[in-house]
Amino acid sequence: MPALDPAASTPELTRRLVDVFSVSGEEAALADAIEAVVRAQPHLEVIRDGDAVVARTGLGRAQRVVIAGHIDTVPVNGNLPARLDGDTLWGRGTVDMKGGCAVMLALAVELAEPAVDVTWVWYDNEEVDSALNGLGRIARERPELLEADFAILGEPSNAEIEGGCNGTIRVDVTTRGRRAHSARAWMGENAIHAMAPVLERLAAYTAEEVEVDGLVYRESLSAVRISGGVAGNVIPDACTVHVNYRFAPSRDGAEALARIEELLAGLPVEITVADLAEGARPGLDAPLARQFVAAVGGEARPKYGWTDVARFSALGIPAVNYGPGDPSLAHADDERVPVEQIERVEAGLRRWLTAG
Repeated sequence: MPALDPAASTPELTRRLVDVFSVSGEEAALADAIEAVVRAQPHLEVIRDGDAVVARTGLGRAQRVVIAGHIDTVPVNGNLPARLDGDTLWGRGTVDMKGGCAVMLALAVELAEPAVDVTWVWYDNEEVDSALNGLGRIARERPELLEADFAILGEPSNAEIEGGCNGTIRVDVTTRGRRAHSARAWMGENAIHAMAPVLERLAAYTAEEVEVDGLVYRESLSAVRISGGVAGNVIPDACTVHVNYRFAPSRDGAEALARIEELLAGLPVEITVADLAEGARPGLDAPLARQFVAAVGGEARPKYGWTDVARFSALGIPAVNYGPGDPSLAHADDERVPVEQIERVEAGLRRWLTAG
C-alpha cells in the first residue's frame, strides 16, 4: 500500500496521490491508502463501498455538508510520475482531480471539530460509463450516506466557485434511403444526401444564453459524429448523425428533446435518444451556499459541462463545483495545476469549515 502523509503540504500530498496509478477500474490501491489515513482518525466514522471511501464526523451539528471527489483518472500517456516545475505540478490527474482529493484528505484529518458536520467522499469510476460511477452507486444503494444540506464537488474550476451544471442529451438522427448500384444511382435513394438539410439546420442554430438563478449558462447544439454507407459502389440506404445538446439547468430532459425535435420538424428523420443526464441549478440561494461564497470570496460562475453535482441535485441537495485546476486541461497529456490554486482551495475550504 502506498504511504500517504496527510501532514504533508497539500501540493506534496497531491503529488503522492498522482503517483498512485488509479485509472478507472484500478483504484483499489489508492482507495486502500486513503482508507488507511482516515481510519486512523478517531473523529471520523469510515465506510468503504467498493473502491469508494466515505468518512464522516458525528458532532451533532445543526447542518451537514458533503465534500466529494473522484479518485480515478483517464488512461496515462507518459505523464506519470508527477513532476514539480517551478510553481506548477505536472502529471495525469493533477487537474482531474487529485488536487481536490488531496485538499479533502488533509482537511478531513486536520478538522476534528468543523463548524458543520462533514461527510467526505472519495469515489471511483467517474471517468467511465455512468452506470459504474461510485457516487451514483452510493446514491442508489446507500443514499443515507449522502444526506446533507449542501454539497461541494472538487471538480477543477480554477479555484473559483462554479454553480450547478448544464444538462446533456445525445440523440441519433437517422435518414433512410434505398440501396442501388452507384453506376445507376437514380434507381436508389441516397440517405447521406438526405442528411444535408439536417446538417444545415444544425450549422445555422444559434446557441442560447440562459440566466438561471443569477448565473448565465451558455448552451450548445452540435453534430459530433456521422456515419453512413456500406461500400464504395453502393448508394447508401441509411445515414446517422450523432447530436449533442448541452442545455441550461432551467430545462429538463424532456424539454431538451422537444427542442431538438422542433428544430428538425418537417424533415424525414428518425430521432432516438442515446443518452440523457439532467443538469443542476446553481443552488447558490441556499444559506450554506451563501456562507460558502462569502468565505471563499470571488464571484460564482456557471459550469458549462456536466458534472456529478447533478447527482446531488437529483437528491435535493444544492451543490457547487470548487477545485484547483483549469478544466480545459483535464485529460490533456500536458495536464498541470498551479500550486497556488491547490493552496487557495485548501485555505478557502478551511476558512468556511471553521467559521463559527
